[in-house]
Amino acid sequence: IYYSFSDAISEKIQELFKIDNPSGEILTDGELDFEDVQSYDLDIEARDKGTPPLSGHCSVELKVLDVND
Repeated sequence: IYYSFSDAISEKIQELFKIDNPSGEILTDGELDFEDVQSYDLDIEARDKGTPPLSGHCSVELKVLDVND
């Protein structure tokens, strides 16, 4: 199974987060600031390697905590 962001995810969000394609693990790749954005909705797609490939979708809500106040 191959994991990726859906085509609906903006470039800005893709600059902040990366997804490990084989495992689906979501990692930060930029600074998150609670003062700017308190949560992100990430649309993820999982696709198999069959012929034809089958896919599934899910939405992940990531909440940013304000830890420096």
